[in-house]
Amino acid sequence: MDIRPILSTLLRHKTAAALIVLEIALTCAIICNALFMVGERLTQMRQPSGIAVDELVRIQIIPIGNDADAAAQTRSDLQMLRSLPGVTGATTTNQVPFVNSSWNSGVNLEPDQQQSTLVATTYMGDDQFLDTFGVELVAGRYFTADELIPHAALSDPEQEVRVPGVVVTRTLAERLFPGENPLGKPIYVWGDEPVRIVGVVANLIRPGNAGGPESSEYTLIMPVRANYDLGGQYIIRTTPERRQEILASAGDALRANGPKRIILEDNTKTFRELRDEYYQQQRSMVWLLGIVCIALLLITALGIVGLASFWVQQRSKQIGIRRALGATRGQILRYFQIENFLLATIGIVVGMVLAFGINQMLMGRYELPRLPLVYLPIGAVALWLLGQIAVLGPARRAAAVPPAVATRSV
Repeated sequence: MDIRPILSTLLRHKTAAALIVLEIALTCAIICNALFMVGERLTQMRQPSGIAVDELVRIQIIPIGNDADAAAQTRSDLQMLRSLPGVTGATTTNQVPFVNSSWNSGVNLEPDQQQSTLVATTYMGDDQFLDTFGVELVAGRYFTADELIPHAALSDPEQEVRVPGVVVTRTLAERLFPGENPLGKPIYVWGDEPVRIVGVVANLIRPGNAGGPESSEYTLIMPVRANYDLGGQYIIRTTPERRQEILASAGDALRANGPKRIILEDNTKTFRELRDEYYQQQRSMVWLLGIVCIALLLITALGIVGLASFWVQQRSKQIGIRRALGATRGQILRYFQIENFLLATIGIVVGMVLAFGINQMLMGRYELPRLPLVYLPIGAVALWLLGQIAVLGPARRAAAVPPAVATRSV
């Protein structure tokens, strides 16, 4: 079909055509960025944590005043917790996943680096850390009990502490030593002395979202016995069906085992509850962006329908003349579909430029990653299909105009 008559008609109706083009462009720009943001959040929520989420509970406890014998109290607590019926593991650590604060350390490959290679989160773990959390060791080994460093020794300037090794995630190992075997490789963290990698775990997500999704598994495990007064994180593993039971019985046992302490009830939860609360904002954002996308597409479709219906009404005599001259219904239908396709294409091209502009603004203000090119054809195809579906009704009405309409004013 010759598109010159279509272009001539659009040029005679510049304002209406420009409004539809602008509407499609804005919709394209917003849809592309909204789909990207939805994809980012869904990726975060589906990311493997590396821990047995459905088997873990967390009890957070703090001392009343200073506990001079926190190390002994922690050993007593852990021995008691591990003896409870239904408990398959118990440990302490300085932090847990699915919270918004974390312990972070700069990681260097050379001792005299001016700027850290990257920033990783640091878990302090005893010899039961991996088994309790359910973290999978994929290479090397884990720490033995005699390698563990008392936490008090780290803050004592009179003690010279040597860290015997560090366990890292597979993601961190690949980032530091791409394509190489990381076992035995030295890194510089927690001081000027090199620490060698002795083990690699499959996954272990960091608390919070510092550094964005690409650094969510930049994670270290250091061989440190964390006393209960260091954040008060008691982690207990049990079967999924006994989580609430163990949560209650372990809390009562800890109160009885050391009365001069407070259990933080608001932070004492199963890890499933911690995870659900942590991702609540992301889920809400996904729903909100989904509603915005649907609303924008609906408004754009209504705009296309309204304009096409108006043009059909305005051109009914011309359509009748074309029918009288031999144009078929299929040709009239294709005319309006091609007209809409041209408007949509112009709007999509402008919208792609706007999409990158919006993405640059979001990158500067909200640390959003660069918009991948794959989202542009997705947005384009969606709007092309929407335009063809929306114009189908008015185009069918135009194709049904009888040739006799051309003679009504004669």
